[in-house]
Amino acid sequence: MVSVEISKECPFCSRAGALLENGIAYARYDKYPVTPGHLLLIPVRHVADFFQTTREKRQALMELLFEAKALLDREYRPSGYNFGVNIGECAGQTIPHAHIHLIPRYVGDTKNPRGGVRGVIPERQSY
Repeated sequence: MVSVEISKECPFCSRAGALLENGIAYARYDKYPVTPGHLLLIPVRHVADFFQTTREKRQALMELLFEAKALLDREYRPSGYNFGVNIGECAGQTIPHAHIHLIPRYVGDTKNPRGGVRGVIPERQSY
């Protein structure tokens, strides 16, 4: 596993817009939200693949996931959630820095909520 502190080319290596952070990971709004409140949970140190993250990073991301859910519960009051990770270009990963999507769901946000993390709202899947 190769991990570097900061990549100048990577938009996730900057903590700009961080809403929450714990020193190992931070949360910020997705620039292309699927629904209002869509958050990204991102390790501070650059690593491209979620499966290459250390146990410590994964634990920090999971702790942040629960903090982010509490924030969204207060601010947006969604009816449900999707969360997931795209790993590799063929799986839809467009930025090669590991990150988790936390997508608040609302009754009626789509006719049929079945599907994957970004595909749950087909008209927002591609951007």
